[in-house]
Amino acid sequence: MKQLLYLKDDQLKELIEKLFISYRETFSDSKKILNKYKIGLAHQKVIHLLSMYKGISISELLKRLKVTKQSLNRVLKDLIKLEIIFFKKDDQDTRIKHIFLNEKGERVFTEIFEVQKKRIHGALLNSSSEEVVNFDKVLKKIING
Repeated sequence: MKQLLYLKDDQLKELIEKLFISYRETFSDSKKILNKYKIGLAHQKVIHLLSMYKGISISELLKRLKVTKQSLNRVLKDLIKLEIIFFKKDDQDTRIKHIFLNEKGERVFTEIFEVQKKRIHGALLNSSSEEVVNFDKVLKKIING
């Protein structure tokens, strides 16, 4: 454990490479499903967030994705054409639109999730409880800077 307190540049480079490769592999698992629906990673990110935050507003989705309105609009238009999402105006403020996955959208999400879950679930099952808890803590620290 002491060696971790003094991570050298080469060790950090290796860690960054592992993060990149784990991200690449996790998202390449779903490539066949994305191709089937003729959508890409940007669409997958939106679908994932819509599954987690049902009825999220467009402005909140923009904040979570950290993308431009133009980029998000392109993705949303594609998802509308595929009949995966629907909008509902806010009851108090009709200028606010909430986005939901419809039944087809939920099925697409589940297809993607089941494929990705295999890799993540397998890795977690082959790890100790302590490793899983510590990994989660480290990921949160990376996310929060």
